Amino acid sequence: MGTTAGTGVRFPALPDFPWDSLAGAAAVARGHPDGVVDLSVGTPVDPVPTAVGEALRAAWDSPGYPQTWGTPALREAAVEALGRRHGAGRSPAEGLDPDAVLPTVGSKELVAWLPTLLGLGGRDGNRDVVAFPELAYPTYEVGAQLAGAQPARVGDDEPLPAGTRLVWLNSPSNPTGRLLDAAALTARVAEARALGAVVAADECYLALPGPGVRTTSVLDPVVHDGSVEGLLAVHSLSKTSNLAGYRAGLVLGDPMLVAGLLQVRKHAGMIVPRPVQEAMTAALRDDTHVAETRARYDGRRRVLRPALEAAGLRVEHSEAGLYLWATADEPCRATVDRLAARGILVAPGEFYGPAGGSHVRVALTASDERIAAAARRLAE
Repeated sequence: MGTTAGTGVRFPALPDFPWDSLAGAAAVARGHPDGVVDLSVGTPVDPVPTAVGEALRAAWDSPGYPQTWGTPALREAAVEALGRRHGAGRSPAEGLDPDAVLPTVGSKELVAWLPTLLGLGGRDGNRDVVAFPELAYPTYEVGAQLAGAQPARVGDDEPLPAGTRLVWLNSPSNPTGRLLDAAALTARVAEARALGAVVAADECYLALPGPGVRTTSVLDPVVHDGSVEGLLAVHSLSKTSNLAGYRAGLVLGDPMLVAGLLQVRKHAGMIVPRPVQEAMTAALRDDTHVAETRARYDGRRRVLRPALEAAGLRVEHSEAGLYLWATADEPCRATVDRLAARGILVAPGEFYGPAGGSHVRVALTASDERIAAAARRLAE
């Protein structure tokens, strides 16, 4: 974007929204006689858990302003869930404190604005560096650009650039489903700490490991060695609890960092509505629906992965999360177009960085019936 006519207003110069470029392929896929199977976006299609919906309805009469910090019950439930589900400790000695939890308006909002909220940008003629994986969720780069910082793609085996002030980790990865084990997380945390950089771990898919897979939080004591200083974990209930429409996220970790974020967000009015806070509390207290969600996606993976492979695509990584990372060893847009001709819409890998130019991301977020339909079409 640039200056608007007659106003002198300048909007940030951001890339075009990637999914807008799928309009042509989407139109082709929608023309299939049996309708489109849309596997391009990771948006849940399954019902909201009953207990969560009931909590939302019970809090409908909430005329006052909600707490930016979140209710004490929500913060307590978040810490307990992290410890119960992911092995991160509950006691202050292990570094997790309910006071260091902050609800966010979904996780994407926090990802986009974290560099700005941390005060990053340009200083002394230099730009702060925001580092993120070579293949990554596009909003990491957008967040750096909004802050006026320097975005930097960094491979898993590459050192962090000089001037790095914020490091994004993402395990399980979007788009690849790749996992970072405890050793890899520990090494990157140590490297970032040596530079004085904040580590923000996007753990939105942490509760969705594949069969026999173990995921690790950056807030697990085995990673941080007893201190959460400089560490933030970003969590979302969009995938695990089907709450994408509720905009329900959390950031937790270093108490001083969370306190700073809280103060800025109070001024900016970045507040999760009270009924949504109550729904989040209910979701965090219940593990049954999370197990059901995990089993549902595992079942869809078992149907779709062999169908893609039988159709000539090679699936790489994809150990966990909601996506299959596949390649036909051709430009990704050619694969998108071939699948669209069969009524299947997927995301081109170039959305996630130049290294994805020959891959596509295939989401598991479609109903069992639509996943089965995709598998049939791939066999034709």
